[in-house]
Amino acid sequence: MSGHSKWSTIKRKKGAIDAKRGKIFTKIIREIATAARVGGGDPTANPRLRLVVDKARAANMPKDNIERAIKKGTGGDEGANFEQVVYEGYGPGGVAVIVSTLTDNRNRTAGEVRHTFTKAGGNLGQMGCVSHLFERVGVLEFDRASVDLDAILEAGLEAGADDVVDSESSVEVIADPKNFEAVRDALVAKGFTPASAEISMRASTTTALEGAQAKSMLELAEALEDLDDVQEVFSNFDISEEEMERLS
Repeated sequence: MSGHSKWSTIKRKKGAIDAKRGKIFTKIIREIATAARVGGGDPTANPRLRLVVDKARAANMPKDNIERAIKKGTGGDEGANFEQVVYEGYGPGGVAVIVSTLTDNRNRTAGEVRHTFTKAGGNLGQMGCVSHLFERVGVLEFDRASVDLDAILEAGLEAGADDVVDSESSVEVIADPKNFEAVRDALVAKGFTPASAEISMRASTTTALEGAQAKSMLELAEALEDLDDVQEVFSNFDISEEEMERLS
């Protein structure tokens, strides 16, 4: 399982997402408005918007907030004119890191991201320096204790998933982004409700970390996620679940 997924799972268990719900809502609202501006305000006809609306509902965002964000995006509000900018770099131990942002000021965002990398002992790289190590995939994550592995494996593969990955704390169903919605809908119809569902970046190779480097990498990931303009952080670090629990 990717470092990104491990870290997300542990944060949910610790309640860190609840503690930062206001900031998470702000990020999701920005993403909803941008998706609506680009592809229209109807989630049934705009897959990107539908995915973000599902994320908002999973985060318990009120319906009124979602509707206002869609109206903001489709109404031509200048405040909704954010652009997606992706940054690439290296974390402690040479770990590959991709940072996806939505920004209305490239210079500000680049400066904040660069400073965060440097402070954690990493460095911001050139476009393309690490992206070749990742591929876009759809990821449905389920709590390991709440699902039958054999049943979800059978249901996932029958629905067209590419892989089902088991770990101590979660089960991930991996799908091609083109088939992601169909796989998700098929699993939900069979009673499997994901803890999260997203289009993510999956690393083809990983870098093992432990001790001080592992601690620094987790601090970098959290610091990047705390930046207002950052939507997602992906990395290829591999830290044992025991070490993750100890450090988090």
